Amino acid sequence: MRSVAIIQSNYIPWKGYFNIIKCVDDFVLLDDVQFTRRDWRNRNLIKSRYGLKWLTIPVDVKGNYYVKIKDVCSVGTAWRKDHWSQITEAYRSSPYFQLWSSYFEELYLGSDEVGLSKINFNFIKLINSILKIETPIHWSMDYDSPMEKTERLIHICECLHASEYVTGPSAKDYLNVEKFHEKGIQVVWADYSNFPPYNQPNSPFEHSVSIIDLLFNEGPNALQFLKKRIWN
Repeated sequence: MRSVAIIQSNYIPWKGYFNIIKCVDDFVLLDDVQFTRRDWRNRNLIKSRYGLKWLTIPVDVKGNYYVKIKDVCSVGTAWRKDHWSQITEAYRSSPYFQLWSSYFEELYLGSDEVGLSKINFNFIKLINSILKIETPIHWSMDYDSPMEKTERLIHICECLHASEYVTGPSAKDYLNVEKFHEKGIQVVWADYSNFPPYNQPNSPFEHSVSIIDLLFNEGPNALQFLKKRIWN
């Protein structure tokens, strides 16, 4: 069985995102689709002693409702210093902040990249490296895919010789599973329940925050708090 997941790029994603990457044979960034506003593409949550805080990359999409993720750009680079300052304030007392901070600081303050897809990819690549996740990452834009949603996903799966397509439970609202089955591809649903809690200060515990929360609080032990298999 060869498994593939195809998901839009997110900004410093939560642990479930990386759990899927870890468990599949190939991971595809679906960035040649419409950018969705007020979504995870350009923002995520961190946890401070004052509660949850949003970190949002300002993007230039005004008046362009159909812009694709790969074509979205940040508004300047000033957000980089602000985000790193907020992350430092939230996590500088965490047990493993010093272990990883130089890598993130370099990516925040040492880059002037403005393309949202590339910004997200660079953070995903760094976090994969820290977690020692070696799953190959592909770009959907590299495949000459049909425009219809399900057909596009099937085409990419076929190009990667997938026998399993792994997706989140929210896809049940739109995915035509029968079309996958007709092509000999089994659809399996990621299970985001029952993640074990970790050493996270300031209760209540929050699973939905960026994975940097797990990295700074658990360091090299972070992988122990991901599932060995994300689907049943």
